[in-house]
Amino acid sequence: MPPFLIIAIDGGAAAGKSTTARALSERFHFLHVDTGSYYRALTAEMLRAGLSPADLPAVEAALAALALGTRVESRRALMEVANRVVPDAELRSPAVNAHVSHFAALPSVRSALLAYQRDQAAVARRHGFAGLVMEGRDIGTIIFPDADFRFFLHADPAERARRRAAEGQQDSIAERDRLDSSRKAAPLACPIGAIDIDSTLLDLETVVETVAAPIAARLAA
Repeated sequence: MPPFLIIAIDGGAAAGKSTTARALSERFHFLHVDTGSYYRALTAEMLRAGLSPADLPAVEAALAALALGTRVESRRALMEVANRVVPDAELRSPAVNAHVSHFAALPSVRSALLAYQRDQAAVARRHGFAGLVMEGRDIGTIIFPDADFRFFLHADPAERARRRAAEGQQDSIAERDRLDSSRKAAPLACPIGAIDIDSTLLDLETVVETVAAPIAARLAA
């Protein structure tokens, strides 16, 4: 039997993580986990409750009361919050864009999601997937530091902003990078020993093939 592989892909917004992770999921029959959507879902839930990241006691009380589940659709692992999957339009709303890095910087929020994220490997196994590909900002450093493969994608901020605009989305790339890289809890950083890929001048097909090649070689061996 081929090995069950865990693939960690980290990087800033619009560096190519999601497109690459989706391509790997399809090519190798991996369960795809976008942890950014998890933090966005929690942020949306907090905003729906009228909470601010500055009100830490209220946030922690809300976290303690949350019931989290996983819904697998096709090859995606979607997080359920109180049996509800937050719609993509809400996840990408300007309000969530503006607040997600502030909520994600809270140690209590990251702690609340740590075990849940790691448990997605068990979810993948239960559903018969050949592996797990997880993307985010601390996957190779905190969630799965011993992943079979760890990649770090990055690109020039101006190019990433152009990509977001081409998608019709508004995202404060530079500000989110600053917040995510400077937070004390699990900051965005290239994991030691990870494969570092600058996607600024690369098309998506090239990025995908660069990431897929060592995985295919491992499976072939």
